[in-house]
Amino acid sequence: MSDLTKLKIAEARDLLAKGDLTSRELTEAHIAAVEAADPLNAYIEKTPEIALEQADAADAKIKAGDASGMTGIPVGIKDLFATKGVHTQACSKILDSFKPEYESTVTQKLWDDGAVMLGKLNMDEFAMGSSNETSFYGPVKNPWRAKGSNNDFVPGGSSGGSVASVAGYAAMGATASDTGGSIRQPAAFTGTFGIKPTYGRCSRYGMVAFASSLDQAGTITRDVRDGAIMLESISGFDPKDSTSVDIPVPNFEAALTGDIRGMKIGIPQEYHLAGMPGEIEALWHQGIEWMKAAGAEVVDINLPHTKYALPTYYIVAPAEASSNLARYDGVRYGHRNVPDNGGLVDMYEATRADGFGDEVKRRIMIGTYVLSAGYYDAYYLKAQKVRQLIADDFKRAFEKVDAILTPTAPSAAFAFGEKSDDPLAMYLNDVFTVPASLAGLPGSSVPAGLDSNGLPLGLQVLGKAWDEETVLKVSGVIEQAAAFTSQPELWWR
Repeated sequence: MSDLTKLKIAEARDLLAKGDLTSRELTEAHIAAVEAADPLNAYIEKTPEIALEQADAADAKIKAGDASGMTGIPVGIKDLFATKGVHTQACSKILDSFKPEYESTVTQKLWDDGAVMLGKLNMDEFAMGSSNETSFYGPVKNPWRAKGSNNDFVPGGSSGGSVASVAGYAAMGATASDTGGSIRQPAAFTGTFGIKPTYGRCSRYGMVAFASSLDQAGTITRDVRDGAIMLESISGFDPKDSTSVDIPVPNFEAALTGDIRGMKIGIPQEYHLAGMPGEIEALWHQGIEWMKAAGAEVVDINLPHTKYALPTYYIVAPAEASSNLARYDGVRYGHRNVPDNGGLVDMYEATRADGFGDEVKRRIMIGTYVLSAGYYDAYYLKAQKVRQLIADDFKRAFEKVDAILTPTAPSAAFAFGEKSDDPLAMYLNDVFTVPASLAGLPGSSVPAGLDSNGLPLGLQVLGKAWDEETVLKVSGVIEQAAAFTSQPELWWR
């Protein structure tokens, strides 16, 4: 396999600008890598013809002196971003054969910048999952394996295909989405860098909706600099999205100064969970020492409503999901199941029963219940009030500190089937990521070490609204201090 697939985005950008490399050469190497990565099940639709066409256009753009940071860079696209004329199903049977006649704003921005699409990436069905075991197309395998073992591990979710493609050198970067941690948790499980920007920084137009007040696009890359480059490409105001905010997009790469002297880094006491593995606690303490060594001041903070974040999320998100997924009825597009001699209602029932997976059905039922007459005030309305209290906790904390440092996930990657039969155990994977999602704040996961089995662990950096620059700056300092150079063994090649 070509060493071109080991290049970072920033490295490839510089080689392309010098004329030492063409986008076609880079793309051909990645097309071969995508084929070789079939055992990972990261890609559910490959688009080599489109990729080569875009690569040739990118080479022309570079030659004309019209290149930007993502010009000529091969990337994978999570299956919930609409791609015109190309498979877009959110990895659900109910959207069988759907090919949209429009492009999502996030992907259109990438194509406008000259990026190259390698294909569509596997994910948990409708982004509902923490392990990528709920996909209609089967689970994605984590490129990492435990030391001395041939057992497969989950890549995390819902952006499992995104992280597996990047960690497995089958894409230089990937789009992803984060509703309650679906960028940060899988990034931690695969030794990749993931960033979720502030809610409203990236357009949701053309994203298949799960929970509209929480869903936010972001990126998966192999390091912080690449994350800054790709995030800048997909960010910006979009009049087609009513939740998109019209503020300038900074030069995120310029924020990577490596200088955090005098900054105050908050350590939330509520994130010290009873029973948390010692390796996670030790890594967090190591991160604190890295902050101090870099000249930052570490400050203990309190986020008192953190303990209510998970139950709040699993009321708000399913409620919005039950509403958003009501449109999938077999009438207009996608899968349709018409029972013999059945009427319209029979078709609705058969289509939805057959088209949705168990986890999606579970969340629709939870959401419908909490929105029903007699329970709306007791559950949904109360959850919205608690959500505001969680956001207020962060607001008060950020009056004292510039960023917050926590573990990303309460464990390393786990084996297939280990938690899929216990929804509560699976939901607890999001315990560190959900609070910031409820508050709409930016956050990242930085690869920072390995556990005793040789599996990656991540540290999470949270920032103020619209302050992705500080999140990236602190992430870069952690990256430099951690010097994480470990790689999966590429067992699938």
